[in-house]
Amino acid sequence: MTPTNKPVNQKAWWLVLPVLLCVAFSAILPLMTVVNYSVQDIISPDRRVFVGTEWFAAVMRDEELHSALWNQLKFSGAVLAIEIPLGIALALAMPAQGWKSSATLVLVALSLLIPWNVVGTIWQIFGRTDIGLMGATLDWMGIEYSYTGDATQAWLTVLLMDVWHWTPLVALLAFAGLRSIPDAYYQAAQIDGASKFAVFRYIQLPKMRGVLMIAVLLRFMDSFMIYTEPFVLTGGGPGNATTFLSQYLTQKAVGQFDLGPAAAFSLIYFFIILLFCFVLYNWMQRLGQAEKEGAGHA
Repeated sequence: MTPTNKPVNQKAWWLVLPVLLCVAFSAILPLMTVVNYSVQDIISPDRRVFVGTEWFAAVMRDEELHSALWNQLKFSGAVLAIEIPLGIALALAMPAQGWKSSATLVLVALSLLIPWNVVGTIWQIFGRTDIGLMGATLDWMGIEYSYTGDATQAWLTVLLMDVWHWTPLVALLAFAGLRSIPDAYYQAAQIDGASKFAVFRYIQLPKMRGVLMIAVLLRFMDSFMIYTEPFVLTGGGPGNATTFLSQYLTQKAVGQFDLGPAAAFSLIYFFIILLFCFVLYNWMQRLGQAEKEGAGHA
């Protein structure tokens, strides 16, 4: 039977049905519930008033939201600026083969195995000046340090905690990209007398672009949704110094039980993350395409 006469078996769609049901139950139905709450004023379980886009307008005028968004943008930008280069440098320094490579991979991945709330507790103790190693060391050096009293130090402590926790993920992804490069590339570079920087610039970095794109998107999304670690470490303080968007949302939904504004902001939060991921993905795609075109002209 020729391919043009091949029958189409519509029963194959039944195989996709379990996936569709799971997605509908775990994503679509909750999203529709949030959309429903975002356009209503829930006075009581039995009384609801349709308010249209009133909650969206109210949330967008909230100064606490503006402060949380600014904290979030600074934090996510700092995370990407530090963890991506640091993860690449760590991957380049890791042994490529042998038992040392296996041992290094295990050691590097240890922080990723720690639950998020435990990470916050570890750094909560680590930063104390009486029993914490970092806090006591800074106090011994004569540096006044208090992540519970100084806004800048609290923000830097949360950033340092995230760098310690998640840089290994970037390193492991970059290491996987490096190991996928054939040895013939390095042999050709050695014959041409290329320097280490030239090898990194023209061989390793282009070949890691795919995994680095994944690393950037994963780290941006995760840092933009961070909640547990800073909540355990600082509780969002001092003041609102470490109150990020997820904590602002939790305060609205759980602390104040303002389901309408919380639902409206949930949708805004979702579209902010979607927009930034779309921009980052397209920027990295265009950057890679421009380099390929440049190499082709050369």
